[in-house]
Amino acid sequence: MQKSHAIVLRSFSIWTTYVWVTRIWNILRDRTRSTGFKTVHTVLATISIAFAVACWVIVSRNRQKAN
Repeated sequence: MQKSHAIVLRSFSIWTTYVWVTRIWNILRDRTRSTGFKTVHTVLATISIAFAVACWVIVSRNRQKAN
């Protein structure tokens, strides 16, 4: 894997995690949102962050093999 590709994928991972953590933090503190809304968005955040972590792991493994 090229270094530039690794940088883009790691940036994606960091950005996705930042956005979802911030969003969930705000949603959970919002008293006007229903429990269902909070649950659905928490599940979406968990799945998205899991994909971001998987992406990071794949990049790390590929970069180690390249060295």
